[in-house]
Amino acid sequence: MIGQDTVQGFLEVLSSKAPVPGGGGASAIGGAMGNALGQMVANLTIGKKRYADVEEEIRGLLEKMEGMQQAFLQLADEDARVFAPLAAAYSLPAGTEEEKAYKEQVMEENLLAASLVPLEIMEKAAQMLDILEVLGEKGSKMAVSDVGVGVQFIRTALTGAVMNVYINTKSMKDRRKAQELNGRADKLLEDGIRQADRIYGAVLEKLR
Repeated sequence: MIGQDTVQGFLEVLSSKAPVPGGGGASAIGGAMGNALGQMVANLTIGKKRYADVEEEIRGLLEKMEGMQQAFLQLADEDARVFAPLAAAYSLPAGTEEEKAYKEQVMEENLLAASLVPLEIMEKAAQMLDILEVLGEKGSKMAVSDVGVGVQFIRTALTGAVMNVYINTKSMKDRRKAQELNGRADKLLEDGIRQADRIYGAVLEKLR
């Protein structure tokens, strides 16, 4: 499981010829990194007299992030899990009409599953951007640069995961479902990039 691996171990497998982890898993790990930086900012804010008026709010955000951290790691594992049956489906025989129909059914099921995982990574990334925006405004000023770094990790999780949505929906026969998934991904991408760049720009202004 990725969540139990070391950073070095994960990078070694990621850089190898092994089919997983790949871009989807790396995107989820990017989300986990951004989340961890958000938690750090929250922990540096809590307990400081200067931020006593926002402590309850920051504690609530920290609790949410703690749950999301595990979710990002689970999504990294899930991305690898759904890829295996999809890869196997490409090798199914298609010599007869019956075999073709079965292969198409299996392919469609696995393409859908492989699209939903990165879409969920994108949804978690969008939630993290909302949290990081609050931390950038109300969190410890000494750690505002870490908010900026966290935003960039979350932005990468978002823009990376969307590619895994598109590459799978592109092969789906059910174009209506594919367009539905693409539409959700398009909206998350557009809104997320705009929000991430806004937060990052605000952080830069505070640092200069």
